[in-house]
Amino acid sequence: MSTELSLAKIQEAQNAIQPYIHQTVLDHSSTMSALTGAHIYLKMENLQKTGSFKARGAMNKILKLSEDEKKKGVLAASAGNHAQGVAMAASRLGIASTIVMPENAPLAKVSATEGYGAKVILSGAVFDDAYQKAVEIQQETGATFIHAFDDWEVMAGQGTIGLEIFEQLPEVDTVLVPIGGGGLIAGVGVALKSLKPNVRIIGVQAAGAASMLHALEVGKPELLARANTVADGIAVKKAGERTFATVRQVVDAIVTVEEEEISQAILMLMERTKTLAEGAGAVSVAAALQHKVDLKGQKAVLILSGGNIDVNFLAQIIERGLRRSGRAMVCQMLLPDQPGNLEKVLEIIAQERANIITIEHARYDLTVPMRSARVYMTLETQSFEHQNRISKRLEEAGYPLV
Repeated sequence: MSTELSLAKIQEAQNAIQPYIHQTVLDHSSTMSALTGAHIYLKMENLQKTGSFKARGAMNKILKLSEDEKKKGVLAASAGNHAQGVAMAASRLGIASTIVMPENAPLAKVSATEGYGAKVILSGAVFDDAYQKAVEIQQETGATFIHAFDDWEVMAGQGTIGLEIFEQLPEVDTVLVPIGGGGLIAGVGVALKSLKPNVRIIGVQAAGAASMLHALEVGKPELLARANTVADGIAVKKAGERTFATVRQVVDAIVTVEEEEISQAILMLMERTKTLAEGAGAVSVAAALQHKVDLKGQKAVLILSGGNIDVNFLAQIIERGLRRSGRAMVCQMLLPDQPGNLEKVLEIIAQERANIITIEHARYDLTVPMRSARVYMTLETQSFEHQNRISKRLEEAGYPLV
């Protein structure tokens, strides 16, 4: 076990940050349990202050600063959640903060970070690019850099989640933990393995940004060529050196999930458990739903690490989810451009009890044959069977879908 990150250090962090953060709920999910054959509990860090577990590590680190360091302010690089955690912690303690975020960081996270009083600078495409810019600023200003994951005090703060899990469910068998740079799983792993050595700690990464898994495979952290994933909170190109050393000691396995699996998990959480999670926060659920880990009969905790999802992205996930489940149908057809044809189409759709969400009637598009009109429609439907029935009725009436 790492001497730099110990149970005592995590317990010290818990005492220090307790006045500033929430002890989040560990919620048993009947829906998830039925779908996986396990006893599933959700650790709701999406309900943490700032909407993510990052507030814990940031607060613990900033509380440890000297008075001179506090006067010079703090600096961080983040895809969004660490940014808000640092900004909130600094604001609570009356310290100036500057945050460098990737240029494509969700607007909601940028606005929230500024709302906590931080100065935000946008630079680069992903976290690692923002990190390089932050290093430059730190050399110029002398501000204390608060690393998003590769810092012992930050890891200790994140590890307080492990203490809470053990307090709330001492009989826990397996914990699924999202991994970006590795700070969360390092802290949680040390805490839980110290208290219950036989607990399984399983890391989950997006397949498009599996930097920690790659590091374990090659024996050291290496920079990935790219980190592309809807889970922007864990889009990290290179695992941390300290987190990697700790992960090798306390993590039993790492699995990956695909983009569609993450999207499905977000939608399922929202629809079936009334819980909002961002991509990074939902990867543990995706892994459980897709049976990436054998959880049958076990008491398993899935950490929902954050809930700061961009509403425009959420709208896309909902739309794709509706189409994927047969509850939305996008279709088009060519109609003879004569009075009454569109009315007949609409009558069939009404008889089949489908709801028209959008409709567009195009006559002057140059790709439309003469004396014809193209109709685009989005329909609210009940199932794929319902869609097939509508298609068949329209075809039989002489209006086949293109």
